Amino acid sequence: MENQATNAIVATQTALSQASALIVHYGFSTIGAIVLLAGGWVLARVISRWAYKGISKIHGIDETLARFFEKALHYGLLILVFVTVLGQFGVQTTSIVATLGAAGLAIGLALQGTLQNIAAGIMLLALRPFRVGEYIEASTVAGRIVEVGLFATQLRTADGLYLLAPNSTLWNTPIINHSREPNRRQQLSVAVGDDADLKLASKTLLDVVTDDRRVRSSPAARVYSDELTAEKTILKIEYWVKTSDWAETRHDLVERMRIALADKGIVIK
Repeated sequence: MENQATNAIVATQTALSQASALIVHYGFSTIGAIVLLAGGWVLARVISRWAYKGISKIHGIDETLARFFEKALHYGLLILVFVTVLGQFGVQTTSIVATLGAAGLAIGLALQGTLQNIAAGIMLLALRPFRVGEYIEASTVAGRIVEVGLFATQLRTADGLYLLAPNSTLWNTPIINHSREPNRRQQLSVAVGDDADLKLASKTLLDVVTDDRRVRSSPAARVYSDELTAEKTILKIEYWVKTSDWAETRHDLVERMRIALADKGIVIK
C-alpha cells in the first residue's frame, strides 16, 4: 500500500512538472506570438504607408494605383506575420505556404475574368491612355471618363447616360482619345451647283473660316474641290482649332457658310 501511494505521489508530481513545463513553454510562445502579431501589424502599416508615399511621388502614378499597391503590400506582410506566428507553435510553415499557394491558384482560376480586369486596370492607370474628363471612343464604348477604377471604368455618354466598361474591354481594343491633343482638324463638305462660280464659292467659304478668331492660322485653312459630278461640285473645307472649341466652331461655321453662300447667289445642292 505504501509503495502504491508513493508511486501515485511520484506520478502526480511528474504530471504536475510536465504540465508546468508545458504551461511555461506555451505561455512564453503565446506571449511571443501576441507581441509578434502586434509588432507585425504596426510594422506592416508603417511599411505600407511609406511605400504609398514613395509611389505617390512618382510622376504619372494614379492615386488609385498607389492605394492598390499600399493595400497589397499591407496584406502581404500580414500574411507573412501570421505564418511566422504559426511557426512559433511548431506548425510546419512549408505546408501552410503550399496550402496558401494552392488556394491562391484556385481563386485565381475561379476569378480569371476579374483578375484580367485588375491587370488591365493597373496598366490603364500606369500608362494613362485617358484621364478623368476626357472623351474617348473604343470599340462599342464611347463617352467622357468619370472614374478609372481597378475593375472597371465609369463613363458618361454624349446623351448623358451612365456607362460602366470592364477594364479588359478597354485595354484589348484601340482607344481614340478625342481630348488628349490640344488642337484638332475639322473637315466640312459643301456641294454647290455645276453652274456655280467655284472661285467665288471657295473664296467665300475661306473668308468665313479665317474670319473666325478660334480658327488657327497655322496650319492654314484651305478650301479645295474634292469631287466633281455632272450636277454638282463638292468643296472640302479644312481648318484647325483648339480641341475644346471643335464642336462649337463647327456648328457656328456651318450656319455662317450657308448665309454667306446665299448672299453671293450660290446654290447649295
